[in-house]
This record gives sequence, structure tokens and C-alpha cells, in this order.
Amino acid sequence: MALDNHQKSDLQRQDSNLRTLTVVRVASAFLLAGIGLPLLLWGAWLAWLGGSIFYVVTGVLLFIAAVFAWRGDTRALLLFAATTGANILWAIWEVGLEPWGLLARLSLLPLLALWFAVPAVNRNFLSGRSESAPRAALRAPLVFLALPLIAIILFSTAAWRTSFRPVPVEADKFTSSADMVPDQTPRPSDWQFYGGNANSTRYAPLSQITPRNVGKLEVAWTYRTGINGPDMPPGIAGPKSFEATPLKVDDSLFLCTPYNVTISLNATTGKQLWRFDPHITRQRFTSVCRGVSYYPGSGSSASCDARIITATIDNQLIALDPKSGQPCEGFGEHGVVDFGQGSADPQHLVFTTSPPLVMGNLIILGSGITDGQNNHEPSGVVRAFDVHSGKLAWAWDVLSSEPSQETDSSRYAADTPNAWGVFTGDTQLGLVYIPTGNSPPDYYGGGRTAEYDRYNASIVALDVATGKVRWSFQTAHHDVWDLDVSSQPVLVDIETAAGVRPAVIQPTKRGEIFVLDRRTGVPIFPVAERAVPQLQVSGERLSPTQPFNTNFANFEPARLEEADMWGGTILDQMLCRITYRSLDHEGLYTAATLRGSLEYPVSLGVFTWGSASVDPTRQLMLVNGNYQPFIVRLVPRAEADRQGAQEFDFSGRTKVVANPAESKYLWPQSGTPYAVNTLPFLSPLGLPCHTPPYGFIAAVDLRSGKTVWKRPLGTTRDAAPLGIALPTGVFNIGGSVVTRSGLAFIGAAIDNYIRAFDFRSGELLWQGRLPAGGQATPMTYVGGDGQQYVVIAAGGHRELSTKQGDYVVAYHLPK
Repeated sequence: MALDNHQKSDLQRQDSNLRTLTVVRVASAFLLAGIGLPLLLWGAWLAWLGGSIFYVVTGVLLFIAAVFAWRGDTRALLLFAATTGANILWAIWEVGLEPWGLLARLSLLPLLALWFAVPAVNRNFLSGRSESAPRAALRAPLVFLALPLIAIILFSTAAWRTSFRPVPVEADKFTSSADMVPDQTPRPSDWQFYGGNANSTRYAPLSQITPRNVGKLEVAWTYRTGINGPDMPPGIAGPKSFEATPLKVDDSLFLCTPYNVTISLNATTGKQLWRFDPHITRQRFTSVCRGVSYYPGSGSSASCDARIITATIDNQLIALDPKSGQPCEGFGEHGVVDFGQGSADPQHLVFTTSPPLVMGNLIILGSGITDGQNNHEPSGVVRAFDVHSGKLAWAWDVLSSEPSQETDSSRYAADTPNAWGVFTGDTQLGLVYIPTGNSPPDYYGGGRTAEYDRYNASIVALDVATGKVRWSFQTAHHDVWDLDVSSQPVLVDIETAAGVRPAVIQPTKRGEIFVLDRRTGVPIFPVAERAVPQLQVSGERLSPTQPFNTNFANFEPARLEEADMWGGTILDQMLCRITYRSLDHEGLYTAATLRGSLEYPVSLGVFTWGSASVDPTRQLMLVNGNYQPFIVRLVPRAEADRQGAQEFDFSGRTKVVANPAESKYLWPQSGTPYAVNTLPFLSPLGLPCHTPPYGFIAAVDLRSGKTVWKRPLGTTRDAAPLGIALPTGVFNIGGSVVTRSGLAFIGAAIDNYIRAFDFRSGELLWQGRLPAGGQATPMTYVGGDGQQYVVIAAGGHRELSTKQGDYVVAYHLPK
């Protein structure tokens, strides 16, 4: 019997509904199983390692829900709803209302609830044959919509509670109404030292730009050096970072490029005045020049009376005339001193990246040494040269009883701690303060003697006239964590209950900031020795104690726990937990092991070469730092040799390995029982495995030693997909500058902004978009036109993979 049109239409509609029902059930089953099975399998692994059992339980429930969904059973919805609700309750139980912790735990299941809340999906499940579920409740899509809404509300409430803003502590006492009044008649000012002044405080007594008008800043001029990634000098390759801080003398700026081209600009217009290219010819581990130095001379108008001093990555010390840019003929050979003369360095492991210190008639400089290569690397000698002739005045080698005048670099003891950071000097005391590294290689010290350990990871005060040690203070004993002291020492007179004391402030990679009497090295804020973890491999020996401040602001990261693990979803957060449970971690000073250690902090450091800025009048210090754990594993020599790890060969500009994929992060440490493998602690999605923030900025009251405020620095704008700008705080390299008006200017963060904060309260007042990564310390001055300028180099950073460029950008207020 033939079907009429109405019957045919009903059959077609039923057939279409059946197909839709099938698609919905299959899709729902696959979604639930796609999440449930990984949680079940990996969750079982985590539970076996001693971790949380929540994931395996969740995986079982979701897998059962997937089976129900495949059958079109409405119990799939009820079971999923119950599991999602349990997920929300568990997240709150584990991390409270901490917003980032909630985000990692609530970013998947509540979002999947939106799928089941879609009316078409919900109706298809209700059309199933099961009568076991209360239909009235299941018919309401809002039941399932409520789950993600609850999660969103919880996250928003927690975010509001913490607000990601600084919490000022007695900030009013640092505020004056005069700070808000712009200086109407500013006089030209200079920035003659890398740290702004002889004390390296990065403080400018300027107040044309104030907290009230800083929001009006605009670009005054932009200069391009012409040297970026594609425009490397012939024969030179390798990573580069544009970290330079210009000097300002009279109406000229002086800066250097990553390949040591020195450039002079008009400070008011940004136009190039001259350019000197030393034509570096020997490749090094990195291409960096953080700045040049200035010798003021006697005030004569004669050529080369004053001098610009620069040290290159291929170990040339060069003196230039500030007016013409021509080499000073009486200095060394035609203006150049080769301080790598006679060096037993066939691999070119030694390089200089920081500006030398000009103090009186001496140029004092150290050098960096490529990490992790072998146990017989070149000496970390510190040398002083006559600023007029270029002759060696003295050389401090940590194993020599007396400073040397030996010009042959091969005569200095190998493997001694190097000093690659920026030095600071006190002319009244006649002291130069040297921040030191450790003896190579970094992660194994079984072969080091007490003599080699004596000055590692220290601040050493040398007599500037003789090079003799006056005093030293060690920030880390027997350093096997690569905790070299990279921050420039800062000199300031601190107001204490016992009167004003001349201090040297030394930030460290650990996050500790040691405040010492710069005359004697005695701590102004007490320091105590405390017991630290003793995990160690065969042949190693660790110091049983390490120095800690007892009542000064401490920025060391807390010991990581499993609940601190993070990730974009509950899945990669669980994988981070598995990795955590698979590693050795006993908190700060956990040493590298064969199993693999979670080291936090590590070589990249909480505080880096950007150091601190200090307002000596307000007695306020500004610091910026990072929180990023690393996985560090010692690799037995036989295993390392099988992987083909060899030392760097800079003549060929490549890393020689038999298997590059396996050896990407393997440092050979030749001559020791172990190579070392290091890599950041990241989730499979490439996100950090620990809860934000990852970068911060903070102010400390030097009178009390207390933190005044602290807040995340930077967003994920240039690191996350689609430019999503989450206020997580991000990794940052570079320092800050502070002004009399109460402003702090800083770039540093990987989101390509320069920012201005109210130094006293931490409030963000302005930010300017940079054309490339601003991983450099800015500076500020008043030009010949009476305008206050803020200048920063924007060229990117090799380790942070920020946008490369060759820009120097200056800002000022509208005229």
C-alpha cells in the first residue's frame, strides 16, 4: 500500500531525527571518552606515584558516562553533571578561591557542559528509552548552563578578591604633594654611567614627567641601528640580544649594538652623529653589548681628552673620541687593547657583554665564560687597565695571593669564577665591588677545592689601586646551581636606628637581597646560616648550610607542592603533576640528581642583570624578577657519550652533536663524571607547569626592610595564541629607572611594552607599545631643548624569543 505525502514526510522527519540522535550520541560519547580515558590512564599513573587520586576517579566516571551516552541513556547527563560539580568542589577544596589555580582546574569540564546544555543535544538524550532519570530536571538546559556559569562566577569573584593589584603598605609616607607638580624649568641632565650615576642607583632627580601627566607621553623619535637578525656582519652568526642602555653626555647619546658597533646620537633629535664598527671576527656563545662607558677627562677640548670605552665580545678593549668616534691612538695599538692576548681559549669560550667600570684613571673589567663545557675552561680573571695608555695595571685571579701584572692570559689559573656582570665603585673608599660566578662546570663541583670555592657566587670588594681583596661575602656556598651573581651592586646610604650606614645592595638569582656595609662587608640586615637539602650524586659534596636574610624582604619562591601544578586544562595540569612526582624536589637548593631534579630558582634567576633601582631620598628600592622552575638531570658520562654530546665549536658556529634531537639541552661538562640536561618545567601545551605569576615587580622600604608593594609584571599579549593578554606576569629581563617625581619606568617583560608605575604605590599609570622586545634597561634625561626624555632599546632577546629588531625609542611629553 502506497504511502501518502504526509506519511512520507513523517518518515523522513523520523529518519532525520534518528540520524541527528546518532550523531549527538556518538559525538557526546567521544567527547566524554576523549577526556575520561586520559584521566583514567594517566590518573592511575599519578596515583601510583603517590599523587592525587581525583583524576583517576574522574576518569572512571567520565568513561561510564561515555558508555551511557553511546546508548543514548539519560544517565550520561546526570553522571556528567555530578562529575562536573565534584570537579568544582574539588578545585575549591584544593586551592580555595585562588583564581589561577581555579582556571587550570575548571577550564575543561564546565566548558564541555555547554555542549550538553545545547537544547538539540539535551532533547536527543531525553528521547532515549531510559526512564531512570527525572525528565523534568533534564529538560531544563539551564541546569547544565549553571555549571560553567558557577565556575565563571567563582573565578571572577576570586580574581576580584585578589584583583592582581599591589597592596600598598604605608605607601602614603612616600608621597608628597610636591611630587605631582611638574618641574617647569628643567636644566639639561646627563646619564654618564650604566647605572645612571656612580652609585648605580638608576635614579634620576627629574620631575618634568609626573604621575599626573605621564599618561600623555608620546614617541619623540625612533632610531634604527641597521643591525638585526637578517643583517648580521659577514661570517658572524648566532643568537643576539639588544640589551643596551645608552649613556647621555652633554647633548649626545652613546650606545652599542649586539655586534659592538658603537653609535652616537643627538640626544634631542635622535639623529646619528657618528658610528664605529670594530668588525668583530670571532664568534661567541652570544652576541650582546649592554652598554659602553665614559671617561670625562680633564675638561680640555683636545681630541680624546674624554673617552668612550667599549669592550667587545671578541675581547677587544677600545677607546674612542666622543666627538668624532675615532679610536684614540695613544691607547694600546691604535686605540685597541687585545685583552685575550695569549689566552688558552681555542674554542672562544670567553666573551665580554657588560660595560667596563671607569673609576679614576682605571678601566676595570671582567668577562663571561660559556657555561657547562668542561672542567678546564679559561680563567675568570678581573683586570684593570690605564685609561690613557691601555697598559695593564693589575689583574685579580682568585688563586693568586697577590694581584698580577701578567699580560699573558694563559698564565692565569683555569676554571676560576668569572665576573660577567657590571661592577660598581666607591671612590671615597677606593673600592670596586665585583659580583662573581662559580667555577665551571656549573652543575657538578666534586673536583673543586676550597680555594676555587672561596670566592664563587660572591660580592668581592677589591682595592681599586692595587687589586687586593679587602673583603668578600658569599651568597651561595659551593654553588652547583649556576647561581652566579649577575646583578650590578647598588650603593646607597641607608637610614637605620643606629644612624646612616653606607651600604651595598646585592640582589641574587635566588631572590635574596643582601644588604651589606660597603666598608666591611658585614650585613646591615642580619644573615643566618640555615640547613638546606643534601641530595647529591656520587663524588659531589654539598654545603650543609646556606646564608639567608632573617628580617629583610625575601623574594625566594616557596617550595613547590603538587597542588601548585598548573596548565591550560585539567589534562596537562595532571601531566605536570606526574612530572612533578617523577622528580626530586626538596625546595630551595635541591641539587641535580640522576633521576632528575626540579630546581627552583635556577640559572635564569629570580633577579638577573637588571639589578635594582633605588630612590635614596625616599629610601625605596624597586626590583623586578622571575619565577620559572627548571628540570635538571645529571647524565652519566657513558650515556652522554652515546648521545654524542661534545663541546661547542664556535669556529664553525654550531653545536657538534651526533644526535641533535637528544642533545638539544645537554651540556657536556667534559672531564667530570656527568653531563647535564636542563629544560624549563612546561606542560605539553608549552605552558608553565606552576601557578602564576611568572614575573613580578616590587618595592622595598630600605629603612624597615619590608615589602611596600608587589604585583605581576606583564601579560601574555605577545606569548599567547591570538594575542590573549592574561595578567599572569611574564618572564622579564632588564631593569628599571626611578625619578624624583615618584615614577618607575621599565620594559623588560616579553609583551613588548614599556610601562610607568607609581613608584610609591605600584599603580600602573602608562604603557607604550614597543616595535620589538624591550629587554633592556631604560634611562631618562633632560635634553638641550628642556624636555625630559625616556629612552629604551627595543630589539628582542635570544633566550626569550621576543620579537627581534634594531630600534631605539625615545618618549617625551607633547610640546
